[in-house]
Amino acid sequence: MAKLLGVMVFLLALIAISMLQTLVMASHGHGGHHYNNKSKYGPGSLRSNQCPSQCSRRCSRTQYHKPCMFFCQKCCSKCLCVPPGYYGNKAVCPCYNNWKTQQGGPKCP
Repeated sequence: MAKLLGVMVFLLALIAISMLQTLVMASHGHGGHHYNNKSKYGPGSLRSNQCPSQCSRRCSRTQYHKPCMFFCQKCCSKCLCVPPGYYGNKAVCPCYNNWKTQQGGPKCP
C-alpha cells in the first residue's frame, strides 16, 4: 500500500513539473508562436465569459459543431485561451495544445 502511494505521489509530481515547464516556456516566448499580438492570443488571454464566442469562431467551420463547442469550452475554461483560426495554430496556446485524452489524442479542437 505504501509503495503504491509513493508511485502515485511520484506521478503527480511529474505531472506538476511538466505543467510548470509548459507555463515557464510559454511565458518566455517559446513554443512556436506564429502571432506577434501575444496579448490577443496565448495563455490567459481570455476571461471565462469570452469562451463561448471564441469557441463559436473556432468551431464555425466544422461539421461536428456540438462536440467541438463542448470540448472547446471545456479547454477554454481551463486554459483561458483559444487558438486563432478555425483549425491548427495550437502552439499559440500550450495548455490547449498539450491537454490530451486518455488515449493520447488531442482533447481540444
